[in-house]
Amino acid sequence: MPRQPAGADAGDDSCTKTRVPHLKTFRPGSSRSGTLFDLSTKKKELSELELRMGRPGFWDDPESARQVVGRLRGLKAIVEPLQSLLDRSGDAATALELLDEEEDAATRDELNKTLQRLESGVDQVELLALLSGPNDARDCYFSIQAGTGGADAQDWAEMMMRMYLRYFERNDFSAEQLALKDGEEAGIQSVDFLVRGPYAYGLLSCEMGVHRMERISPFNAQGKRQTSFAAINVEPEVDDILIEIDWDKDVREDTYRAGGKGGQHVNKTSSAVRLTHLATGIVAQCQNERSQHKNRASARKMLASRLYQMEEAKRNAELAKAYSEKGQIGWGYRIRTYTLQPYQLVKDERTGHKDADVQGVLDGDLQGFIDAELRRRLARRSQDKPAAAASANRGGGTTG
Repeated sequence: MPRQPAGADAGDDSCTKTRVPHLKTFRPGSSRSGTLFDLSTKKKELSELELRMGRPGFWDDPESARQVVGRLRGLKAIVEPLQSLLDRSGDAATALELLDEEEDAATRDELNKTLQRLESGVDQVELLALLSGPNDARDCYFSIQAGTGGADAQDWAEMMMRMYLRYFERNDFSAEQLALKDGEEAGIQSVDFLVRGPYAYGLLSCEMGVHRMERISPFNAQGKRQTSFAAINVEPEVDDILIEIDWDKDVREDTYRAGGKGGQHVNKTSSAVRLTHLATGIVAQCQNERSQHKNRASARKMLASRLYQMEEAKRNAELAKAYSEKGQIGWGYRIRTYTLQPYQLVKDERTGHKDADVQGVLDGDLQGFIDAELRRRLARRSQDKPAAAASANRGGGTTG
């Protein structure tokens, strides 16, 4: 039975059961396609890395091996969804050919399911296309800082730490805790992680800003509603970018005994390192290693990343909104509100995305918020391009 053109009236109900969804496409070489969709090159690199991992002695250099494994995971995050999309499109084409020859209910039902999976796959690949910034594919430093408000704010910061650790698990990210400062009464005052995984910075940068929680305070005997704040800061790991720092003149180093859980050795020796950049006041610290030398190296990498991010904020209007003059997240840059009482709702202030399943969000179901923010950024870039082009044309006209 021949197929009727899309949108044509059909006398046979069997021809109207399948609706081919509108699938977004990107032209090869377009700005949203870029090198992300160079599938053959990426598959070749993936095969080379897998061969390299199978050679004797690969794990003799742990740092080099870690970088290779990280690159491998990043490539798989691109190649596997794209290959799956191609495979499903092939299945759909085969089913359509079979239906051309003979109408079959089972084949049509399978086609409908394949088209639904295909559209879902296109959405996933489109989100990958949004992660095309120069640092989006990098690992990142992820920090949580409790705001003012005593025990309530520090308890909220710990709740957020649990929420993001759950999100890391869902996305197969690894999170190395670099520093943790416990709260005075409950919760935590701050925590720093080094997060590794495919597009860690690109995804987690969507969470940067101040998160507000409203609830009946468990620390208030009168049961009053309390508003608490905690800030998220995210910086790309930039160990391959040259940041000029005179560590003897530009930075003050303090060593101290690491507190909290870490074993007797950690608490007895001054192995923790805190670095302060004198010109800006930016601080980086690390206490997770027993070796002061290793903690110093990690803190230096973090400080370099924070200085890099501060310089980026001078050139990026979106980042500039988030950062204060001291290179810290400004407490006025609120991005999301989590209402636990008197009703339950999580609402993003930037995108308007909402979720009434507050417990699900606190258990790490954040992808809807991140996807909405990625799309908002894309829409903003699309709006900014014509304005920039018009400004350039006006500039060119005045000089010509």
